[in-house]
Amino acid sequence: MRDLKLAWRNIWRNKRRTIITVASIFFGVILSTLMTSMQEGTYAKMIDNVVRFYSGYLQVHHPDYWETKSIDDLFVPDDSLMQQLSSTKHVQAAIPRLESFALLSYKHNTKGAMVIGVEPEKENQLTQLNHWVKQGTYLTAGGNGILVAVNLAKNLDVTLGDTLALIGQGYHGMSASGLFPVVGILEFPTPAMNNFGAYISLSRAQEFFSAPGRISSLVINVSGYDEVTPVKQSLVQALGQSLSVMTWDEMDPVTKQMIESDKGQGIIMKSILYILIGFGVFSTILMMISERMKELGIMVAVGMKKLRLATIVFYETMLIALVGLAAGFMASIPIIQFFIRNPIPLTGETAKVYEEFGLEPAIYFGSELYIFFNQLWIMLLISLLVSIYPVSKILRINVTKALHG
Repeated sequence: MRDLKLAWRNIWRNKRRTIITVASIFFGVILSTLMTSMQEGTYAKMIDNVVRFYSGYLQVHHPDYWETKSIDDLFVPDDSLMQQLSSTKHVQAAIPRLESFALLSYKHNTKGAMVIGVEPEKENQLTQLNHWVKQGTYLTAGGNGILVAVNLAKNLDVTLGDTLALIGQGYHGMSASGLFPVVGILEFPTPAMNNFGAYISLSRAQEFFSAPGRISSLVINVSGYDEVTPVKQSLVQALGQSLSVMTWDEMDPVTKQMIESDKGQGIIMKSILYILIGFGVFSTILMMISERMKELGIMVAVGMKKLRLATIVFYETMLIALVGLAAGFMASIPIIQFFIRNPIPLTGETAKVYEEFGLEPAIYFGSELYIFFNQLWIMLLISLLVSIYPVSKILRINVTKALHG
């Protein structure tokens, strides 16, 4: 304890040097924490866009459906399957859908689009689809209405109350045709979704595609991202080869690759930052030892053990690091909380690039605990590595040379 007090007094003998070193660690912690928070917040938003707006965390399909996307590769969600899903740990909901392509026509305008049959109430559990109805009303179970994405509605030149003619291919070669009044216009915050397609009730979709009781997918909502892999393993083991279970990243590998690529770039940038901070701290410690070499030699000459002296200098290095870490940690919390509440909007070409990838044009931040603590232990590790030099220098000190230095 006495050595710790002595080390604390020593680091403030030269306040300017100590403050400069503490400041380098302080700003290093803030910058690295902000960078990590920005990365994790952006990744979380990307995953949330994929999961919340459409795919869910997992989906159950016919084994051939994802490859063929054929209306013929449907399955019946029998009671045993639904019971298995409800009994699987972490599964919150299983949402049925029947989706296939069809031609949507109004007067002289025709567009091909995805037609998605949903159970209105269950769909809201995942996508909150009714929240994105800009005009009109939401679907009703068993109703004949159709919800159309805003850009698709503009291309077809339809408004509320107009009737769309849908033509497609039904189950096992049956013809699919029907008339659907437009009851609502959807406008999503993600631009790509605004071109996506149209929603009708599941029962009406099964009738339209001549596929009573059949669906193309069961969208599985789980309690959190960390539960995706264990839930998939449980379902694969339970369902065997009869059905296919896919996670969000298997269905959207492009987003997964973007995240992995960006993580690699982030590691490189943070590594450069850590190296610069490490050299800054090391240069300060090097200067401190050089200036005090004669003093340290005298202390050894009058009887202080080298090990105790090395311990004191080690304490000095770690105290400087801890002061900088603590200050950086405390300062980074309100800064990140501010950016979480106020995402940074993007404009110009950058915003267009984000929109092309189906992302909201803004930079989001995350506040998970590991974002803060990862930076702390990395900076602490850097400080430990830096402390090796002064400790080894003192343990190998030559008293004669030190006194005449």
